[in-house]
Amino acid sequence: MKTEKEKMLAGEPYLAYDPELLAERTRAKQLLHRLNVTEYLLTDAARAVLRELLPHAPRSLYIEPPFHCDYGYNIHCGENVYFNVNCVVLDVMPVHIGSHVLFGPGAQLYTATHPLDATARRTVESARAITIGDDCWIGGGAIICPGVTIGHRCVIGAGAVVTRDVPDDSLAVGNPARVVRRL
Repeated sequence: MKTEKEKMLAGEPYLAYDPELLAERTRAKQLLHRLNVTEYLLTDAARAVLRELLPHAPRSLYIEPPFHCDYGYNIHCGENVYFNVNCVVLDVMPVHIGSHVLFGPGAQLYTATHPLDATARRTVESARAITIGDDCWIGGGAIICPGVTIGHRCVIGAGAVVTRDVPDDSLAVGNPARVVRRL
């Protein structure tokens, strides 16, 4: 029988209030608190917190606090990724971010999703992974929904709500986001 964490990572319905998952989210929140109250992120202490919180991110990752995530260990970044202030990554499942990706203030990535059935929603949730290619710019306030893949060299306009995949070399804007031109 699978643990709730194994179900979560497989994208199956799982119990979010499982003690193991609660403990992991609590640990992430403690690390986030330390990160978010650090005055200067290039200190050794701040880098140590980042390495512990985001073990799959290179040293070139830069985050302007405050930053929020669920677990941290499901965030995989390439080189030179930049998160501006107030970004949120609900990393219930893996979030793969390419190299040279910029996130504007308040950008949000949601892997978590919930059943449409009200009774089921009382107890379980599930998730779908997000992938963002290299050399992308995600505008301020943009929301990337569960299961979305954004191709390489894309620009997602400020405030866009991305509910579908975006092909390489595209500019996507609006709610729901749609590709308005190729770059």
